[in-house]
Amino acid sequence: MGFRMSPLSPMLLMLCVVPVMATRLRATRSRAVDELEVVNFTTESFGWGGRDVNTASESQVTYLTLNESGGSGFGHNDMFLFGNVSMEIKLIPGNSAGTVVAFYLASSQLNRDEVDIMFLGNVSGQPYTVQTNIYANGLDNRKEKMQLWFDPSKEFHRYTVFWNMYHIVFYVDDIPIRVHKNHAVKGIPFPRRQPLGVYATIWNGEQWATQDGKVKIDWTQAPFIASFRNLRIDACSWKGNRRFCKARSVTNWWNKRRYSSLEDSQKGQLQWARDNFLIYDYCTDSTINNSTSPMLECFLPKY
Repeated sequence: MGFRMSPLSPMLLMLCVVPVMATRLRATRSRAVDELEVVNFTTESFGWGGRDVNTASESQVTYLTLNESGGSGFGHNDMFLFGNVSMEIKLIPGNSAGTVVAFYLASSQLNRDEVDIMFLGNVSGQPYTVQTNIYANGLDNRKEKMQLWFDPSKEFHRYTVFWNMYHIVFYVDDIPIRVHKNHAVKGIPFPRRQPLGVYATIWNGEQWATQDGKVKIDWTQAPFIASFRNLRIDACSWKGNRRFCKARSVTNWWNKRRYSSLEDSQKGQLQWARDNFLIYDYCTDSTINNSTSPMLECFLPKY
């Protein structure tokens, strides 16, 4: 039997979400499963949305709901600087047009750093779009959009952010779909100084999410429910010491040189995904990347 949160004010409420395990996931396919070390992280998290956040204790699945009164979300209490974060998510079935489900990392500063995975709903029978974006020192406009090659509402799929001093890699079921390199030495902002929290939300994005806002939410289909389970965090827990999180060590395995680039097989997977499913790349958008304000990283190696 699950439990429900009671509506309180302010909307940030304490709850126990899915038991969180920090598992050393495979950053590359050469990493053997029997090498993995498991570390228990706190299960204390916070949520907002009152009765629209619901955790079933038997299945350890957390459900986030969107209805006409608003959306909902949850987040981990700790902040992290570099590491591997992933979640299994099952998206809204049927007509999900106008809805946005997000799994993301974000800092609390005004000039925030943020790493987003957003799922943009669509009308029934049309593919979901996954949008990735990166804020660095408060600057964004680094969006990419890709159509998923499966129906993400039928079963759970794992979505991962791998983040170290070298790059940020987005994965869908262990397939890399995007690499964002650290070109800070060339003056290009990269998330490397601010610790980030881990969050999941569902909300109304009908002004832009589906066909640039042309298709609105059909509230007769509400409530819209997304399911989350098996949040895995293997990252440097922020204790105020940036140098510790940047160190190359057994604990901070993601900082080792071997994880500074993709393996050849992963590069092939990345190219396959981008060749077949990429539908928007900020680097080719002349409205934001032009001779007046060029995005310098677009002219540098991506991986």
